[in-house]
Amino acid sequence: MSDDVAGDDAPFPQPVIVPPDALSPKTLDALIEEVVTRDGAVHGHRDESMRQQIATVKELLNVGKVVIVFDEVDESCSIVLKENLKPRDR
Repeated sequence: MSDDVAGDDAPFPQPVIVPPDALSPKTLDALIEEVVTRDGAVHGHRDESMRQQIATVKELLNVGKVVIVFDEVDESCSIVLKENLKPRDR
């Protein structure tokens, strides 16, 4: 009998890129705010207010420099630099 757990050899699902316009404006704003404030992301050394940071993230989404990704494994969303995605994720 093998010690392997069923599914261990299965590849992890790739993150799903979510277009910003697929979310309601209220949901998009809540996601951006959550990401900006997540785990100390708002650092004291920045002169930018949270409102300014949210506006910056929205602009980066609009021009395509960052993308919203949904991770099916841990069922979470994040916003990441597009250049940091692996080629197969783009």
